[in-house]
Amino acid sequence: MLAQLFYQKTMLLLTMFSQLIHNYLVHLGINNMKSIKFMEDSHKSCSKRNPISWIPTSYFAMGLPFIVLNMVTVLMFKGLGVEDKLITFWTSLILLPWTLKPLWSPFIELFKTRKFFVIATQLITGVTFGLVAFALQLPHFFSISIGLLAVIAFSGATHDIACDGVYMGELSTNDQSKYIGWQGAFYNIAKIVGTGGLLYLAGYLIEDYQAAGKGNLLEANQYSWMIIMLILCMVMVLLGIYHIFMLPTGGVAKQRAESSTSEVMKDLKEVLIEFFRKSHIAYYISFIILYRFAEGFVMKIVPLFLKADRSIGGLGLSEKEIGLYYGSYGAAAFVIGSLLAGYYISAKGLKNTLFSLCCIFNIPFVVYTLFAMFQPTNNILIAGGIIFEYFSYGFGFVGLTLFMMQQIAPGKHQMAHYAFASGIMNLGVMIPGMLSGWVCESLGVWFDKPGGYEPFFIFVLVATIPAFLITYFIPFKYNQDGSLIKGEKE
Repeated sequence: MLAQLFYQKTMLLLTMFSQLIHNYLVHLGINNMKSIKFMEDSHKSCSKRNPISWIPTSYFAMGLPFIVLNMVTVLMFKGLGVEDKLITFWTSLILLPWTLKPLWSPFIELFKTRKFFVIATQLITGVTFGLVAFALQLPHFFSISIGLLAVIAFSGATHDIACDGVYMGELSTNDQSKYIGWQGAFYNIAKIVGTGGLLYLAGYLIEDYQAAGKGNLLEANQYSWMIIMLILCMVMVLLGIYHIFMLPTGGVAKQRAESSTSEVMKDLKEVLIEFFRKSHIAYYISFIILYRFAEGFVMKIVPLFLKADRSIGGLGLSEKEIGLYYGSYGAAAFVIGSLLAGYYISAKGLKNTLFSLCCIFNIPFVVYTLFAMFQPTNNILIAGGIIFEYFSYGFGFVGLTLFMMQQIAPGKHQMAHYAFASGIMNLGVMIPGMLSGWVCESLGVWFDKPGGYEPFFIFVLVATIPAFLITYFIPFKYNQDGSLIKGEKE
């Protein structure tokens, strides 16, 4: 019954989604027969284009909405006077589509082309960012904005599925390996642009608005964040229009006779059952969740802590400073850490390095505990601490990613099982993130610490202990060459 209900709701949602996109494309003048003929004729030339003409822009468009929803909106709502516990709860919950996307990804194959969904989701995301910009001026802006951001989340998660489908459908195995660096680089550039450039610009606009005597701090935030949301609107819409002409189709929808919805449901059920039948799967799911458990609490609170007034235990940084230290320097350190971790694991093997990677990933959270205890004023010290933590985060995160690829995913449904493992990982981060604001506030009350940041970050250090324990004892099924270890089974 639950599977049938999910199927009905998913098909209804995708049908509505498809019709909405159809209407957008009609308004753009690309859905009449002449335009369709043009797009079909141009597919041959699109397929012959250098992948560099569409991979960087596609994966930039993939990364930007997720980064904005996950990180940037936290500081936006903070500047607009929303309570921390509301910010952390709702900005975590709206990320749920990225966890659940494996459940509706098979159905996308039954509708139009992958290119259609890439373009459509970029346009819908752009238009919805524009609606958020104007919603910020309304009395009930928070609830309206959260609803609109949830639409962006569903659109963004669907975009990820379709964009990866184009990448895999258009490129040979050799070319996929060749351009994987471009894919990752521009996803991370989106992170730097979002948490670095846009935050810095927001801070500049806030300061400029107040310096000109145009209004108070709240009005300055409303104006500045409206501009940021409109910029995001224009960027995403322009990327959508660009990809109308530059993006290959990635393959057409399968014929219903060949792959009906009932067959898709049957296949999905089989894949799920096979996933939960894997040996050690309960241990592995616990590992996926606990490895990033402490990070789930930290992720939403750190930007709020950096911005909070020093009188309530924060560091009192401006949006410009947070954008520079946390968004730009930190994001760059994350990329460098990830790259170096790859060489480290390659040299010594995942089995020999996983525990050390877990330590490198979790122990540096002590940086924020020390910041909360001593509240340093030296910006070089603050920036250095953030860079160190982000470098360690990137270095240690690779261990979890490779473990899911090499120990959990292998088998008949490797790609699907990796997607399920990634969804569980995201869920494991989302739930602590939802609770983090409430935990921080409650600890502040219990220990009589304004803001609650100092006891909260001490709590985070305690929350890392389960990760160390489960990582130290975790069983491996496969050797480094991919063969099963003697006595193990898939």
